[in-house]
Amino acid sequence: MTDLLISHNLFTTAIDLLEKTGNLSDFMMGKLIKAYGDRGDIRGAIYWLDRAKNVEFGRCLYSYNAVLGVLVRANRINMAKGLFDQIMRDGAVKPDVSTYTTMIRGFCKMGMIFDAKKVFDEMTCEPNLVTYNTIIAGLCRKGRMEMARAIFDRMVEGKSNCLPDTVTFTTLIDGFCKRNELEAAEWWMDEMVKHNCEPNVVTYNALINGFCLGGKVEEAKRMMTKMRLNGLKDNVATHTSLLKGFCVLGRSSDAAKHLDEMISLGLEPDVKAYGVVVNEYCKLGQPDEAMILLEKMRMRGLNPHVSSYNALLRVLCDKGELDKAAFVLKSMPHWGCFPNFLSYSAVICSLCCVRGRMQDVESLVVCMHQGGHKLDTSMYCMIVKGYCKNGEVEMAIGTFHDMMEKGFSIDLDSFSVFAKELCAKGRASDVKKTFEEIPRRCVISNLEDYKRIMDEILCNLWSDLPNYL
Repeated sequence: MTDLLISHNLFTTAIDLLEKTGNLSDFMMGKLIKAYGDRGDIRGAIYWLDRAKNVEFGRCLYSYNAVLGVLVRANRINMAKGLFDQIMRDGAVKPDVSTYTTMIRGFCKMGMIFDAKKVFDEMTCEPNLVTYNTIIAGLCRKGRMEMARAIFDRMVEGKSNCLPDTVTFTTLIDGFCKRNELEAAEWWMDEMVKHNCEPNVVTYNALINGFCLGGKVEEAKRMMTKMRLNGLKDNVATHTSLLKGFCVLGRSSDAAKHLDEMISLGLEPDVKAYGVVVNEYCKLGQPDEAMILLEKMRMRGLNPHVSSYNALLRVLCDKGELDKAAFVLKSMPHWGCFPNFLSYSAVICSLCCVRGRMQDVESLVVCMHQGGHKLDTSMYCMIVKGYCKNGEVEMAIGTFHDMMEKGFSIDLDSFSVFAKELCAKGRASDVKKTFEEIPRRCVISNLEDYKRIMDEILCNLWSDLPNYL
């Protein structure tokens, strides 16, 4: 009954029931702590740890472990470390394998691998398989394969009561693949079989992905055949790796064909699989092919990731197809994908470089603001230069003042373009006024450089003046 109440977040009722029945134990309070943590209430979780200390006279290891788990899941590693240090310092409870494993997982999750290794080395109890797999995975993610190998050796050389499993070997194989040490990865596959561990689909996929990232597609296909002969069925992840392999070799047409082969095999390529080929088309400067593939995705009910659209927008802008880029950008929300800052930045900055396109820029800036994104320094600078290129000095001045109000400082190149355009329009006095505004409205360290540019432009203006008299 209590578990049911807690699962429905009926904490008050559950607590009343526990108190009435005298079952408010460390174990039950640990469950409450986890439930509070699951709904993001860290303060509530810590409150129940304090309650547990009073109820169990400090002997509340389950509650301590529950709070550590809550903090680690919430990425509050400093708080978790503080609590762990308190446990070790005060000695009120004796940490068990769960205590250590939770801290190791937390440090590994945050990339603090040496802290994780220190906790592992200082364990006062025997690590279990989960502990070993956690520290090995953390080391492999950081590319510390020698250290991971040392941990593995400790497992198998009689210093441990637990033996490596499929997860252990798969983690090591994946780690070596990511370091492009494919011979070592294959050696570990052989070791796996010697230890009576059967490779699973994830194991084969790790090795296939390693071959593909190294451009060894034929080796990857050989491994896929071996996988099938061992009674395992390749999946979308297997074939996505092959797509990557084709793309590494620049064989975008083969990658596109392989997408069709996947469908004929009864596999449904996902957003990631399509994205690999879309990005390759864009990298090769083939936006039309990328757009066709994106359209195929939408027809199959898949919404492409924003990164695929951004790759398309960049290549369209690089090729000067700005009308098409603007169309794609404005169409994205209708296609089920909202542009992000990078989407707008790519198109707006490119339009600013072309005379006569500032009206399009203004329209996109409005869309950008409506989408919850703001201009940054580089975009403001590009817009100022765009207005100057267009000869719209009033708009340039207005944008300059707007960016200063928001605390952004114009870069030297943009200031030079701005000052030259104003002087060309007979607005030299406005250059001086704007320069005087800079230190008052935004923080800038190299003001002398701006003054030097302004003085050079004004000096050139005065020296050219006799030619007009």
